[in-house]
Amino acid sequence: MFQPDQICTPEIDFHNILHQIMMYQVEQNQIYKRYLDGLYSRDLILFGHPDLNFISSENIDPDKIPLLPVEAFRDAKVYAEGDKNHELEFRSSGTTTSIRSRHYVAFKSQYEAAIFNGFNYFYNLNDFVILAYTPGYIANPNSSLIWMLNALIGQDQTGMSRFLEVGMQIDEDVIQTILNSGKNLMLFGAAFGLIEMAENFPIKLPSDSIIMETGGMKTHRKEMTRDQMHKTLANGFGLQSDRIHSEYGMTELLSQAYSLGDYWFKTPPWMQISIRNRFNPMESMEAGQEGLIGVIDLANWASCPFILTGDLGVKRTDGAFQVLGRVNKHHLRGCNFLLEVD
Repeated sequence: MFQPDQICTPEIDFHNILHQIMMYQVEQNQIYKRYLDGLYSRDLILFGHPDLNFISSENIDPDKIPLLPVEAFRDAKVYAEGDKNHELEFRSSGTTTSIRSRHYVAFKSQYEAAIFNGFNYFYNLNDFVILAYTPGYIANPNSSLIWMLNALIGQDQTGMSRFLEVGMQIDEDVIQTILNSGKNLMLFGAAFGLIEMAENFPIKLPSDSIIMETGGMKTHRKEMTRDQMHKTLANGFGLQSDRIHSEYGMTELLSQAYSLGDYWFKTPPWMQISIRNRFNPMESMEAGQEGLIGVIDLANWASCPFILTGDLGVKRTDGAFQVLGRVNKHHLRGCNFLLEVD
């Protein structure tokens, strides 16, 4: 077992821990093993194959790691901790009739470490009062976003951080109290909710405030580009455009990436991005080339840290990445190999 602070630390020896976690996944994660079996066959995994030499290498190239399609979390229990009872269970949003992804988290402390250490890698949590606005998410008691926001809010010793009432303007007295405290305001929530607030209840926030949008535009009444969305938020809250930040996360991940006032997301040291060919996900794309966003999140070691998302993106040479949109059709060959659950 890995310790939370062994993973979620700026001093992580990424390649060493990646090697250990890869070996652990191949041994313990039945779904990931079934996926590899489908790609290569069990005999090749057990007895060696040129394509799999990286598994036993201590200098694993993240761009060569087979990434599990994110749909697996919808169709099977992706879990590497055997008979141990999971401590948290998160479910993606969706209708009552849709099949939702489930993420079984073996250790609550690992998610807490990913949240707090990740946030503090880019910001200082003690500097902020967090006001969360999450219409549509409160109805999902298994929302990982709600859990994360509750955790961040719970760290505020002043008691000023809170969830805002849906469909109401932010109270100016609350803003003044935050100003008087010497802390900065962070308005944190899904994009569609923040857009509706900016349009229906515009208010000028202190100039050092940050709007943190988490995406989630799919339920909004109209399509908007990210540039349009950020301009709407900046205008509605009286802020400069560089005060509109973004968070990239999902039910199936424990860690988050952050965009600090531009459109480029940066990851904490225990998380890396690998852009893959959308027609052949075993092939990685060069910097600047568009492809599917693959995520290696070492905090996910007890479920699956190697995930191929349905998001299109592009990566820079420094590892920062942009999200360009979604792939709407089934795009990942090999997913059928893991659906034949015994």
